[in-house]
Amino acid sequence: MFKRFIKRIKEKGHQLVESRLFILILLFIILSAVLIGRLFYLQIVKGEYYLSNYKLQIRKTREIAGTRGNIYDRNGNLLAYNELAYSVTLEDDIPSDENRNTTLNQTLENVINIVEAHGDSVISDFGIVLDSAGNYQFSKTDETSRLRFIADVYGKTYVDDLTEKQKNATPDDLMHYLCTDDIYGYGIDDTSEDKAHILKLVNLRYAINLNSFQKYIPTVLASDVSDETAAAIMENLDILEGVNIEEESLRRYTDSKYFASIIGYTGKISQDEYDSLDKKSKKKYSLSDIVGKSGLEQTLDQTLQGAKGSKTFYVDSVGKVTDVVSYKEPGAGNDVYLTIDKDLQEETYQLLEEKIAGIVLSKLRNVMNYDPSTVDDSKEIIIPVDDAYNAFIANEIIDEAHFSAANAGQTEQEVYAVFAAKKTSAIESIINELNGGTAYKDLPDEMKAYEDYIEQVLRDKSGILVTDSIDTSDETYQAWAKQETITLNQYLNYAISKNWVDSSKLSNYISSEKYSDASEVYQAILRYLQDYLSSDINFDKLLYKYLIKSSGISGAQICAIVYEQGVLPMDEAAYNGLRSGTVDSYSWLYSKIQNLEITPGQLALEPCTGSAVVSDPNTGEVLACVSYPGYDNNRLANTMDSAYYNQLVTGLSRPFYNNATQEKTAPGSTYKMVSSIAGLTEGVITGSTYLNCSGIFDKVTPSPKCWAYPNAHGDLTIVDALKVSCNNFFYEVGYELGTDAEGNYDSDLGVEKLAKYAKEFGLGETSGLEIPESEPQISDQYAVQSAIGQGTNNYTVSQLNRYVATVANRGTVYKLTLIDKTTDSNGKIIKEYEPTVVNTMDEISSNSWDLVHQGMISMVQYDATFSGLDFSMAGKTGTAQQSTVHPDHALFVGFAPAEKPEIALAVRIANGYSSSYAAEIGRDIVRAKFNLTDKAELVTGHAAGLGTAIAGD
Repeated sequence: MFKRFIKRIKEKGHQLVESRLFILILLFIILSAVLIGRLFYLQIVKGEYYLSNYKLQIRKTREIAGTRGNIYDRNGNLLAYNELAYSVTLEDDIPSDENRNTTLNQTLENVINIVEAHGDSVISDFGIVLDSAGNYQFSKTDETSRLRFIADVYGKTYVDDLTEKQKNATPDDLMHYLCTDDIYGYGIDDTSEDKAHILKLVNLRYAINLNSFQKYIPTVLASDVSDETAAAIMENLDILEGVNIEEESLRRYTDSKYFASIIGYTGKISQDEYDSLDKKSKKKYSLSDIVGKSGLEQTLDQTLQGAKGSKTFYVDSVGKVTDVVSYKEPGAGNDVYLTIDKDLQEETYQLLEEKIAGIVLSKLRNVMNYDPSTVDDSKEIIIPVDDAYNAFIANEIIDEAHFSAANAGQTEQEVYAVFAAKKTSAIESIINELNGGTAYKDLPDEMKAYEDYIEQVLRDKSGILVTDSIDTSDETYQAWAKQETITLNQYLNYAISKNWVDSSKLSNYISSEKYSDASEVYQAILRYLQDYLSSDINFDKLLYKYLIKSSGISGAQICAIVYEQGVLPMDEAAYNGLRSGTVDSYSWLYSKIQNLEITPGQLALEPCTGSAVVSDPNTGEVLACVSYPGYDNNRLANTMDSAYYNQLVTGLSRPFYNNATQEKTAPGSTYKMVSSIAGLTEGVITGSTYLNCSGIFDKVTPSPKCWAYPNAHGDLTIVDALKVSCNNFFYEVGYELGTDAEGNYDSDLGVEKLAKYAKEFGLGETSGLEIPESEPQISDQYAVQSAIGQGTNNYTVSQLNRYVATVANRGTVYKLTLIDKTTDSNGKIIKEYEPTVVNTMDEISSNSWDLVHQGMISMVQYDATFSGLDFSMAGKTGTAQQSTVHPDHALFVGFAPAEKPEIALAVRIANGYSSSYAAEIGRDIVRAKFNLTDKAELVTGHAAGLGTAIAGD
């Protein structure tokens, strides 16, 4: 039995050895033994060695941005280009654990310290900035941008996803959320008083968060740093986890202020911009890309963008590249050549600035507390010197927040002491006034200004007064807003009773849960106002205005602070003289404006803005497109300087606004060529028709007057009417255009006929420029007034330029263009832009064009502004009234040479007083273009002299 069992085992064993399964089992045992032995060797025998020399290999693929194409002027002068520079970057590989915030924040603290110790700055591309009073505020003030930023902070794809509370979040709310939220917060102590430092940290953390969803995308912490900063960062990499120094291509602009309004700038693509791309374009872009944000950089972005490259590589545990697997070279974008003439663009800008400075000086007076409503003629309005002193604070030429700084200058400290006492007493007076009150009409001007501001705060800034709920026909409202016979106390209490007040906005100031008690709501409004006014920079500016008006702060102190803050280089003699009284502040200010050390754009008085467009009437090519004042687009490109952006957006002279293409104006008498062509073609006048000007046109009521009134021009032909710009002549043309076959006047008929010809001239649509342009408005009422460019006519300077270019070339309407050609990076032409004809006015007779040209030539020959020009030119002046308490806008259009036009031009000075000043600029543009005068005589670097302001328009 036992033997049989042994035998059976032997047989089974023999079968197993001979089977394939045995071979597999044996192989498995051998391999397992090898593996166990290897593991023993690696972990036990060599464990300590490999632990100390651990190299974790990570494979990464990173996109490499292509090189953006250059932008040149028509003559090959470089306007926009790229430059390699050092940037401090961080690739965020820090684990998401309880120590992440502490580790990351400490790294960023170290970066800030190193960067700033070497004179550089970390990025400031964030939707919140500090105002001059040290308070958080949104960098973008328009509602759409504000809500988009808030949605980004809260991680919402769409603005509509925000709760009502989130939509109403203040900058302080958002900062507190980002610093301290349990889930999404950065772990930053926001109770510190150093808001500037907190903001820097939040800037950096927010930028890192924006890249968090994209693997291996480094975040730029500081851009364009010095060699010293780069070296210091490299020396401290052991304490800077994930930080590195990289070369990046930065966008640069030459002579930026002259071209910024055309070229624009670049920046990181926003979520909205990305979402607006079509499906095909989205494949070319990612949310880390740098794109054009405005101007030609934006409209030509796909032309300028270079093709992306890529790099696949391995890095070790400390981020060091150990092996490059593949590399695809990035491509260069196409170059763009503009039609702009760089020299003419710059000279036109300088001519505008010098002429505007000359107008300011001609109107500046050493008087205080001036009331322009006392003047009958707007041409007689002056600029009181207290307005100029106040402009230094109102337009932030000097920084009032620095007055209270530890290192404030002596004059700053003196001014701040006066201001602090004024603020305390002013708020107390306001609250007292609101607790009792005097009828608005009986208040002093200063208290009226405070109450006006308070109403604006309650209505527009806080939403406590709900505009849509207010019944503007209500008697009490009328008593406040129109008759001014009640107090603000009465008005607000009445508003509460009528549910015009949103008490939910006062929840922090109302103790009870139910607010049916009107008196409690009113007291909550007072507490809200007390808090608001205590920290509001705009209220501070209002206080400074009245301190200057009352001589509580002197002009000499304001001027001395200009030196203390380094706005101008220190001049010890002038500074000490201002402080001691031996230097007169009015004379000092006059000389600084005269020398353009302080510019009209900085002062933001009236006038402070202007524009000019010069084109070739035979092609539509734009040779100059100038908006004054300009700005430095280098500070917005690449990584935006948010504080500078906010300054541009809120600046009183609106440097961010393209006055040439976006600001519309009534054309005034520059429109009279439209009326001339309409009248001649419709047969209501001929070249030999005489119409009488008696100084007043009494065929309609109310009866409009000629500018010559109480004088008159007498009998005039069309040529004479254009020469002297007689309003009555063109009133009659408008009237006749509106008169039907039965002799009955119908204004709508006249408006319709004028509009027909305005459209023929291209005034019914934008001019064709490749940058944003406001839509024009052809007058739709009052035929008589419309015939002299009033009514509801409203056009940009670019549109007026195309119109006068059409007059110059006798009826061919071209699309205006800024682009000459595009080439690849090797100079091979990709596309040449040909002139585009929109319309030809074939029905206009040659005789009609002759008469209009003759009238415009006569105007130039008649006007003393052009005496000594010695060059044939045609032109037409115009003025457009804004109001009786503001100077008129000054316009001029023209072309040269008159017989065979090579350029057409349109010039506007907002609040420029007299059209002759715009005409002087037009004259000097012609001199510059055709080299008729030494350039040094045209552009002097000083405020320009003024000719005699002509009467009329």
